[in-house]
Amino acid sequence: MNKRNIYVTGAEQGSGKSIIMLAMMDMLSGYASKIGFFRPIIHTHEKQDELIQFVRNKYQIDFSYDAMYGCELEEARALLEKNKYNELLKRILTKYRALSDQCEYVLCVGPDYRGDDSIFEFDFNAEVANNLGCLIMPVVQGQGRNDFQIIDAVNRLKHALLEFDCDLLACIINGVAVEQLDILRGRFSHRPENRFPVYIVPTEPTLYKPSLGNIASQLDTDVLSGNKQTLNRLVSHYKIAAMQVPDFLDLLEEGDLIITPSDRADIILACFMAYSSSNYPQIAGLLLTGKQQTAIQVKSLLAGLGETPFAVLSVAHDTFTTAMQIREVKARFYSQDERKIATALGLVESNLDFSDMKQRLSAKHSDRVTPLMFEYEQIQRAKQDIRHIVLPEGSEERILRAAQILLLRKAVNITLLGDVDEIRQKIKTLDLQLDDINIINPLQSVLRKLFAEAYFNIRKDKGVTYDMAYDIMSDVSYFGTMMVHLNHADGMVSGAVHTTQHTIRPAFQIIKTRPGTAIVSSVFFMCMEDRVLVYGDCAVNPDPDAQQLADIAISAAMTAKMYNIAPRVAMLSYSTGESGKGEAVDKVRQAVAIARLAHPELKIEGPMQYDAAVDAGVARTKLPDSEVAGQANVFIFPDLNTGNNTYKAVQRSSGAIAIGPILQGLNKPVNDLSRGCTVTDIVNTVVMTAIQSQSKN
Repeated sequence: MNKRNIYVTGAEQGSGKSIIMLAMMDMLSGYASKIGFFRPIIHTHEKQDELIQFVRNKYQIDFSYDAMYGCELEEARALLEKNKYNELLKRILTKYRALSDQCEYVLCVGPDYRGDDSIFEFDFNAEVANNLGCLIMPVVQGQGRNDFQIIDAVNRLKHALLEFDCDLLACIINGVAVEQLDILRGRFSHRPENRFPVYIVPTEPTLYKPSLGNIASQLDTDVLSGNKQTLNRLVSHYKIAAMQVPDFLDLLEEGDLIITPSDRADIILACFMAYSSSNYPQIAGLLLTGKQQTAIQVKSLLAGLGETPFAVLSVAHDTFTTAMQIREVKARFYSQDERKIATALGLVESNLDFSDMKQRLSAKHSDRVTPLMFEYEQIQRAKQDIRHIVLPEGSEERILRAAQILLLRKAVNITLLGDVDEIRQKIKTLDLQLDDINIINPLQSVLRKLFAEAYFNIRKDKGVTYDMAYDIMSDVSYFGTMMVHLNHADGMVSGAVHTTQHTIRPAFQIIKTRPGTAIVSSVFFMCMEDRVLVYGDCAVNPDPDAQQLADIAISAAMTAKMYNIAPRVAMLSYSTGESGKGEAVDKVRQAVAIARLAHPELKIEGPMQYDAAVDAGVARTKLPDSEVAGQANVFIFPDLNTGNNTYKAVQRSSGAIAIGPILQGLNKPVNDLSRGCTVTDIVNTVVMTAIQSQSKN
């Protein structure tokens, strides 16, 4: 069967097709290892097309910018003025095919509607989609329309698609008011047998609010202060501050962007003071106008504050001109705006049936697995059976940012541990969307006595008294572990600020090992460019004996299966096959024999050097009849020193993403983070923990 690419286009102006585009790119990134992005026409007044730049950064697409569009607007208009419409289509098709030939799938996005130019009409997009051989995915505006208007718009679209004989993937009605959903879903269907599937996506007001980053980019401002997080803040209102400070303070609202002349030191200082005061709402940012210079003393005062709590932008235009221009700023995506991206993905993924869409694409796809494909698949698996994960380090910024992404993606439910007031203040200061998140303070929780009693019963033979148990339950790691043990949570992730021992010792004492497992061990999922490898044990056991090494290998193979990786296990050593002698290589040889005896169905071989495990040419020479050599995907290192150094060397030298350590062998999932972990690392580890929990049912 031939592959079919997708063409997303607005059926009219203001459809919000970028939200749908984002979800479809995310779906394809989990479905194919080599995806492309293409725009038939880009607007030449922009330095570079923002949508292309966003997709290249977000999805790490390595095609050149020029390869990702057909032609520029001025060129297209010149051809149309000369009645060379077919020549325009030919130029677009030529560049599209050059890109498509290098990809498994390409997502095309039609030009934005601007003015009365025929290039931006739906007819043009329908014809381009047909010429490119794409399945079309039109997006109808639902925002601000009643039921009759929406139904009429969809019917007109249906007639247009029939007129142009387009191959339809699905029609999307975007931005529908919540109270209209039931009626419209009753009217339209997306059943597999339906030749005109219609999906309805409800409105989400935050997606239509511009961020400080949007304003900085579209008004070409100078950023006097601000980082990624403060530039991601959404603007709810614009306020021009031209009055005295007392009157100005009376007008402040949450999410205001304050616009004021650069020389208004009183307003500038009042903004910073009001932000820090619990008596006033927190503004989104400050935009200074005009060519006047802010007083050097004020600049010096602000510089001494360190990182400012909100972004400060500057533009050379006067206040009136700026106020007029700012109303034209559009709420657009950019790759660093994690909250808005997660909100959009969570919204669309909850309302579209991607399994049906994949069937409609009806194309073969590669067996290769990229990091994006692996991460996407795991998130989708987590969403199928929502698990509850406890995060003991509730006041840590990276944990809070990861929690926001996970909740917006609707991947898990989360409980944070720590001081409730401190965490709520941190959430407010960071401007995170975590209003409904569950927070427990172990010191004040009604569960503390219950947990202390349970811990006392588990550890009384070790000399632990009830009073000691009660004190121990004030520790977030012990409290979180007890939540998992007593089914108040399905799993725990910690270690962003705590040591590995602080994280896993309570699990060893309380949760303990799974029946039939002799040892708790760990694996890292090494996401290479086009495949995912499993490394174990790189984090827990310093020098396992032969029996323990066999147990690590069996556990690693089971873990690989849990995440849909068919295990081919290489037991690594400094020699391959029968060539080496010595205590270390003999240990590996014994471990292989033990593992094969316990699980004869496993593909497991060793001792084996790393080159023989991964390189087919070397494997043919050293182990010509092996089912594992040259194609191993689970690697078991003989000791912690070798494993830990190898995973870090591969990670740093190849740019691989290392997810883990994922602990294996426990009765219930508890996983450790590196103290240098990123927000993405935390998100991945929480999702993996949720999937571990699913497998226990």
